[in-house]
Amino acid sequence: MRTDAFIGLGSNLQEPAAQLARAVAELAALPETTLVSQSPFYASRPVGPQDQPDYINGAVWLSTGLDPHILLNQLQAIEQAHGRERLRRWGPRTLDLDMLVFGDCVLDDDRLTVPHRELPNRDFALQPLLDLKPDLRLPDGTTIASLRAQCPDNRLRKLPPPDYP
Repeated sequence: MRTDAFIGLGSNLQEPAAQLARAVAELAALPETTLVSQSPFYASRPVGPQDQPDYINGAVWLSTGLDPHILLNQLQAIEQAHGRERLRRWGPRTLDLDMLVFGDCVLDDDRLTVPHRELPNRDFALQPLLDLKPDLRLPDGTTIASLRAQCPDNRLRKLPPPDYP
């Protein structure tokens, strides 16, 4: 059985837009997984400590046969391959991959919470989801559009499409 998984991407170190573009290609190559669509990229201020560069964020819509925990393992492996270091909460990072929504799955354990706990507060995750699937709903029926309308503003700026060879 395949599930629609929506993954948030973020980076603010080492050419962030290029980091995200490479991550999208790596996500598309995961086993039992197909890339359905990719959102535009957005620039946003950091959450938490402000002594770091702005972030570039986006999201992808995947169709996957992977279990959510197996997909999480794959996301973390991609982060590690990009040099992700977890030195401080909300600190700068080369790549951050968050499972935002995983079909109708509601999960909260020591490794994974889906839908993502902070999703209602993150315009840099909600707007890309809205771009990908305007009618997307969380398992409880809440629409992404309604969450986006209520979300605090983080000065989100849509970026032009990257021009990669």
